[in-house]
Amino acid sequence: MTDVELYQLAEEAAGGAYAPYSGYLVGAALLTASGKVYTGANVENASYGAAICAERAAALKAVADGERAFLSMAVAAPGTNAPAWPCGICRQFLFEFGEGLRIVAGAGAGSLSVRTLAELLPHGFRLEKYEGY
Repeated sequence: MTDVELYQLAEEAAGGAYAPYSGYLVGAALLTASGKVYTGANVENASYGAAICAERAAALKAVADGERAFLSMAVAAPGTNAPAWPCGICRQFLFEFGEGLRIVAGAGAGSLSVRTLAELLPHGFRLEKYEGY
C-alpha cells in the first residue's frame, strides 16, 4: 500500500470523527505487518480527558484484533492547511509497538511528509516486556 493510499484512508476515516467541541476532525489509518489496515477517528467528550485521538483509536482496534507489528500510520485532518502529526500521548502510546513506525502526515495527499516515530519522539520509553507478549 502506498503512502497516498494510506493517507486517503485516513481522510475517509476522519468522516467518522465526533468533535463537537473543537470541530477538529482527525482520521488515522494504520498498516500492520500482516497487511491489514485499521482506521480510527477522534472522539471528543465533555470531560476532555476522556477524549481519544484517531491514532489511538486505530491502534486499539489493531491490538484488539491481535496485531502487534505496525509498519505505517497516516494521519489526516481534512480541511486544515497543516499536517496533523500525532500528539505526545499518541506518540508514546505507539512507541510501545516500535519506534520504527512510519508516520505519514500532510495538508492533503499531494503534500505528504514522512517521519519515523523515533524522529517525532526521540526519547520514548518502554518497560521490559513480560513473557507471553
